Amino acid sequence: MELSTLTQANISLPFITATADGPKHIEATLSRAKFEELCSDLIDRLKTPVNNALKDAKLSVSNLDEVILVGGSTRIPAVQETVRKITGKDPNVTVNPDEVVSLGAAVQGGVLAGDVKDVVLLDVTPLSIGLETLGGVMTKIIPRNTTLPTSKSEVFSTAADGQTSVEINVLQGEREFVRDNKSLGSFRLDGIPPAPRGVPQIEVKFDIDANGILSVAAVDKGTGKKQDITITGASTLPKDESREW
Repeated sequence: MELSTLTQANISLPFITATADGPKHIEATLSRAKFEELCSDLIDRLKTPVNNALKDAKLSVSNLDEVILVGGSTRIPAVQETVRKITGKDPNVTVNPDEVVSLGAAVQGGVLAGDVKDVVLLDVTPLSIGLETLGGVMTKIIPRNTTLPTSKSEVFSTAADGQTSVEINVLQGEREFVRDNKSLGSFRLDGIPPAPRGVPQIEVKFDIDANGILSVAAVDKGTGKKQDITITGASTLPKDESREW
């Protein structure tokens, strides 16, 4: 905290440990330059999520009106300088970075309660939603950053001759193969009349409501037989993905 405003800070850790000779203490001085050197790899990692956020929003830095910093660590001068270099703008420091998330949550609460009328907040899917197809491949149905609520359907078919059922494995993630993504749930559609592969028409529909609740339904267009599943929390970021950011 001190190094956010000072060029060096004193570190004092009394009684950090003890030996046969008695207690040991740490007394040292840490300069801002040394601190920034130690943190340089972490600060460099800021570039990717900022650039990804701009890309996902289909914006360039010239479209930005303000850059708001979130989290106490953004007080670090090197962090602010990195943001300045990426965006070409001086960060807005009028909002307390420790409180900005709670302020946003309060606004959202006001919107949900009907007390705030002039603000529209739209949720999006943090990761793509899809299903498993032949070869262990994930086929994406709803791309990430799709505004909620949303609905989309696609038609699939069987992979083998005489196949009378299909397993619908609902997945979340951005990787190509099923094994590298997260399974949200699965269900089976039975009763498909035997036919050569590729002939049956199975329509799979994905619906995500404004609360992030995902409903997936599969219908055999030939017989009208239907099976579905409802999954909560589909619009939240998995813990492993959260750590990557």
